[in-house]
Amino acid sequence: MKIFTGTANQPLAKAICKSIGIELGRCTIKPFPDGETFVKIEENVRGEEVFIVQPTSPPTNHHLMELFIMMDALRRSSAARITAVLPFYGYARQDRKDQPRVPITAKLVANLLVASGADRILTVDLHAQQIQGFFDIPVDHLYAAPVMYDYLKKKRLTDLVVVSPDTGGLKMAHAYSQVLKSGLAIVAKRRKSPTEVESMAVIGDIEGKNVLLVDDLTETAGTITAAAALLKEKGARQIIACVSHAILNDTGIERLRKSMIDELITTDTVQRPAIDGVKITTLSVAGLLGEAIKRINSNSSVTSLFEFKGGRTS
Repeated sequence: MKIFTGTANQPLAKAICKSIGIELGRCTIKPFPDGETFVKIEENVRGEEVFIVQPTSPPTNHHLMELFIMMDALRRSSAARITAVLPFYGYARQDRKDQPRVPITAKLVANLLVASGADRILTVDLHAQQIQGFFDIPVDHLYAAPVMYDYLKKKRLTDLVVVSPDTGGLKMAHAYSQVLKSGLAIVAKRRKSPTEVESMAVIGDIEGKNVLLVDDLTETAGTITAAAALLKEKGARQIIACVSHAILNDTGIERLRKSMIDELITTDTVQRPAIDGVKITTLSVAGLLGEAIKRINSNSSVTSLFEFKGGRTS
């Protein structure tokens, strides 16, 4: 078994290798003067099971292309099986035709991954679970919830209510509320544009309670900050946001600085520079991914990684 990484999140790849006690595979990735990517695998992979760690975080197209080229290089080097490890699956929000004449880009990316040489996909917290069905190869879909739960348990929060900032995240919020033995509420929202959200109403009792807002992804932080403002207005005490993938552009960072959110808990699925003025707790999914990689390599069950304290995250 060998693990390689692109340039998208090298610290995570190194942490995964450390968690399972192997060296990170050697490869050269460099740009040509015209912007094309050159890849050379610097060690023998003939007959080996190979894993490539590469979240498709911004710049998304660059990191995707890098992944495709790496897989092609490995396939042409006679690797036995190639697993694309995508801690964050970009383009996941474009998973259906909700307007005339638009693409289903999540499906296109799935086709390109398979065409480039992927025999298997390992990913964390897909934006839409049905994306697994876009592949005709095995997909191992992990959840960051067990990592989040361990941290939340140590905080010993009382009078807790788990809140979904929209209807799409209700299933995830319900799973958190069951494990944390807390109440459940939902914010009904209306989206004005891809970057602006208008929150409308809270369904559930949150007055005087500590609130845990859960979501899979935030970029402009419009949904969670609008939800937090509404929850504070309705009498919420402390507001903690729990987001698997915090990609956070400049707009998102500025909104979080001005928001009612006391703490943002996220993971290291995507690499992020240090951010001032916002309390961000970053938990590592390296152990989770490392264990999944070991089990895939030994043809063992990955299912138990979905389960924690008697509940399931799905």
